[in-house]
Amino acid sequence: MSDPEMISVRILDREYQVVCQPEERHGLMDAAMYLDAQMREIRKSGKLSSMEKIAVMCALNFTDELLKLRALEANRSKQVDQRILQLAETLQRTRSEGP
Repeated sequence: MSDPEMISVRILDREYQVVCQPEERHGLMDAAMYLDAQMREIRKSGKLSSMEKIAVMCALNFTDELLKLRALEANRSKQVDQRILQLAETLQRTRSEGP
């Protein structure tokens, strides 16, 4: 792992200095651009104007999305586990029936 580096990101017309590993730089820049776009969209809606309220609304939107994705992943994982058990049972029955 290399030494952390300071990078500058611009979010909603404000500049922030962030320390990250060089290999994380691209992901962090993408995340900052996505966050900036989402915050601009919220501001553009005209319902919120303060930076703090925009940030909180954005955080709530991201949290909602994250929780939905986690639930979806848990459901998919459960379905895969069930399918594996079904296949294992079918294989076991086939073996026990023999040639």
